[in-house]
Amino acid sequence: MMVETVEVETRRPRLSEDGAGSVLAVAMLGVLVTVTLAAGGVVGVIASHRVAQTAADLAALAGAAALQEGGNACQQAALVARRNHARVRECRVQQWNVAIVVVANTARLPGGVLDLEARGRAGPVVQ
Repeated sequence: MMVETVEVETRRPRLSEDGAGSVLAVAMLGVLVTVTLAAGGVVGVIASHRVAQTAADLAALAGAAALQEGGNACQQAALVARRNHARVRECRVQQWNVAIVVVANTARLPGGVLDLEARGRAGPVVQ
C-alpha cells in the first residue's frame, strides 16, 4: 500500500485594511482638538496677564497723581485697578512713589481659574 502525500496549500486569511483611514482621521482630529484647546488656554493666560500688567501700571500712575494732588493714593489706585478688571493686593507709598501689586483672574480654564499677579510703580522723575 502506497500512501500518497498531498501538499495542501494553507492560506492565511488576508487582513483587510478597510477603515484604517477612518481610524487615522479620527486620531488626527483628536490631536487637532487637543492642540486647539491647549493653544486657547495659553492665549487666555497671556491675555489675562496683559490685563493685569496694564491695570498695575495705570493704578500706579493714578495713585501717584492722586498723591501729588493731596489725595489718597491707594484708594485711587484701587478704583483704577477695579475699572481695569483687577484688584489691588498690595499698595505701598514711599515719599512720592507708589508701588502697586494687582491680581487679575483668567477666564475659566480646564484646570480652574488662575490668579495672575502684576506689579506697577510710579513716581516723579528724578534727574
